[in-house]
Amino acid sequence: MRSLPFAALILATLPVLSQTDYDPEIIQQIARNEQHRPLLDAARSSGPATRGFDMKYLRCAWELDPAVRYISGSVTSWFTATTDLDELLFDLSDSLMVDAVTRNGSALSFTHGTNDQLVITLPTTVPAGQLDSVTVTYHGVPPNTGFGSFETDTHAGVPALWTLSEPYGAKDWWPCKQDLNDKIDSLDTYVTSPDSYRVAGNGLLMAPDTLGDHITWHWRHRHPIAHYLIATAVTNYQVDEQYAQLSTDSLLMLSYAYPEDFNLVSGAATYLLPRITFFDQLFGPYPFANEKYGHAQFGWGGGMEHQTMSFMGSFHPEIMAHELAHQWFGDKVTCGSWADIWLNEGFATYLSGLAYEHFSPNSWNIWKRDKILSVTSQPDGSVFCPDTNNIGRLFSSRLTYNKGAMVIHMLRWVCGDSAFYQGVRNYLEDPDLAYGSATTADLQAHLEATSGLDLTGFLADWFTGEGYPSYTTIWSQDAAGVVTVSLSQVTSHPSVDFFELPVPLRFSAGGMDSTVVLDNTSNDQLFYFHLPFAVDTVAFDPDRWLISAQNFTTSVADLGADRSALVLFPNPAKDRITWNVPASFPMLSARVLDALGRVVMSANPRAGSLDISELSHGSYLLELRGPSGPLRARFVKE
Repeated sequence: MRSLPFAALILATLPVLSQTDYDPEIIQQIARNEQHRPLLDAARSSGPATRGFDMKYLRCAWELDPAVRYISGSVTSWFTATTDLDELLFDLSDSLMVDAVTRNGSALSFTHGTNDQLVITLPTTVPAGQLDSVTVTYHGVPPNTGFGSFETDTHAGVPALWTLSEPYGAKDWWPCKQDLNDKIDSLDTYVTSPDSYRVAGNGLLMAPDTLGDHITWHWRHRHPIAHYLIATAVTNYQVDEQYAQLSTDSLLMLSYAYPEDFNLVSGAATYLLPRITFFDQLFGPYPFANEKYGHAQFGWGGGMEHQTMSFMGSFHPEIMAHELAHQWFGDKVTCGSWADIWLNEGFATYLSGLAYEHFSPNSWNIWKRDKILSVTSQPDGSVFCPDTNNIGRLFSSRLTYNKGAMVIHMLRWVCGDSAFYQGVRNYLEDPDLAYGSATTADLQAHLEATSGLDLTGFLADWFTGEGYPSYTTIWSQDAAGVVTVSLSQVTSHPSVDFFELPVPLRFSAGGMDSTVVLDNTSNDQLFYFHLPFAVDTVAFDPDRWLISAQNFTTSVADLGADRSALVLFPNPAKDRITWNVPASFPMLSARVLDALGRVVMSANPRAGSLDISELSHGSYLLELRGPSGPLRARFVKE
């Protein structure tokens, strides 16, 4: 899910498309709108893990007029009891009014109006294993959650209505079970609206039913679906049909566009066709190939991956690729906990990058550079989301999206392409996960099976751990061509004392170059190897496989004999850092730079120490300058 940062931008016209080139401005807008929603208290989190029943089928019948912020209708829920069951617990906003709850035509007792819960009392115990159903009839004005779960607006003076339930908003407009581990196996929605409008929804459109000046639009979906991916949108849509080529067949792609934007939307959709083919070939068959993939324009600046019908406010190529990727990562396999949301958003973000790698290689390295700059702009933060009620943290563009994507990129680097892609395909096709939910441990198991690696340490560093490494690389080459490399690192956050990674270095001279990968398992590690040319340049991680920043690479010759004697202590330090340098080194200035290379402190170079108590926690560089050049050494402020 992606969006623009400010409400004022949401109502702007659709952006002009750049069909192939990376646009850094749009990347700054990823995930920002998710943060405008109110922070949610514990009442908005999912209820008990099973609640004693397993959802099987939904039949939703709603009356909606986009000119009026109001919903009325009924939802019939078929379920199988997983234990002897005396009551049902559903999530439903206290703002809505329940008119009746029935079972096989008979009225049931219920309570509603406390903590957004609808509790239904069953007249007799439903035994474990039995299939049963209840129908909830209700009406009301859904709560106003900003640009959230149920919204009405206008475009070109025409009313429009849409829903967007991620993560906790489904209950704002229908009685549901907000449980990521219990998908609804099958779905039918019937939306009745004035005949001047069309309705977009999940699945395949059945024949509409006209009655007077209203039309009932029936969408049928026959794949398991998570509660937050059920959606509807109503306005005077104009519909475009195109077909994408899949590995075994063609796929219907629908675009529901505002008439004033129809040409732009249909043109943008054409851009997406080869991306559908690409993802289908790379990650396995499009998950809903017997139905469709579609877009429905709505009043946000970004998009939302509603199953088989992404809602789009911006038809920028990267956002379109991101929402398409969610059909595999987030829809077919859904994170089993919001703490694992990176499995949805990290993969969708990474696949939008893979589209650049495949279709626009010149933009691929820029895309990776900007992701790394985003992640390392602060010294802390894990991919794991420790507070799922904090919406700003849950949808953090820096951590959930960008760091999540780059951790996936590093998993590709560590595992190798063949093992990585096969492991991810196995993850998507695992019968215990496909069309269900998964955790990070599930992804880990599949990547370990194909790569033969133990990824426990990697994920401890990069999934639950915080921060990133900064490397110092010092190299030399003797007359026989033997290269010696000393590799060390400091970490930006104390949660990780050392990042064990394969580190690539590119050695060059004239028109010759060689990339060497060093298995860096300890600090100040020495490596020796032979190169058949005289090296004059070394590039650290030239293809940007690693999350790192403020890296320093130099030769022993450039460093000079005296400069190797620069010592900082203690390191890490809390309040004061002290340095020792040879007496022969004439110091002219001293300064401290942060992880972004910004000067944050200056000092008397001859003082020999510096009060760093006011610095924030993280990694820094001390630079001492003299007439013959600088001395540099890193330290960590605890």
